[in-house]
Amino acid sequence: MPDQPEAHLKPLILAGAVLLSVVAGWTDLRSRRIPNWLTVPGLLIGVTANTVLNGWSGLKASLLGAAIGLALLLPFVLLRSLGAGDWKLAGALGAFTGPSQLMDLLLGSVFVAGLMAVGLVIYKGRVRQTMRNIGHILLSLVTFRLPGSRVSLDNPDSLKVPYGVALALTVVLYGVARVWGVVA
Repeated sequence: MPDQPEAHLKPLILAGAVLLSVVAGWTDLRSRRIPNWLTVPGLLIGVTANTVLNGWSGLKASLLGAAIGLALLLPFVLLRSLGAGDWKLAGALGAFTGPSQLMDLLLGSVFVAGLMAVGLVIYKGRVRQTMRNIGHILLSLVTFRLPGSRVSLDNPDSLKVPYGVALALTVVLYGVARVWGVVA
């Protein structure tokens, strides 16, 4: 019997994750920032909701999900290829979803971000330059040298995909797939 109420309450937690990601994606799209006033309470609400609805196992899964989200994306923040708001959003979403679903969401968001990047490159008419930059990066990998400032993310002329938007789209698609029964 304890499994039955938990199954009915999980959509509530998923709804919280979807709501958090939609607001974060919207703010990231508009201002290219995901503010602390959203991510920090999001993490706390995720932990609290999972603890209240699922007890100690919910607390454990929530804290583990947040820790994994923060640990996996920290290197990208330190390399300046990901913003701190995106990083904190992943931690907050991990607090809602737990570790296994967060891993699926992060993997899915990489594909969504890749599709967004391809669309952006085509839209901006920078296919040739992008292919040249990929060549520079591959050559630098083979020669064990840094590729140079022209292909750096710090280059003000580089195209950037807002990762918070990609992560939000992934969470929304996952939520829709859960509602339609496509994923468990």
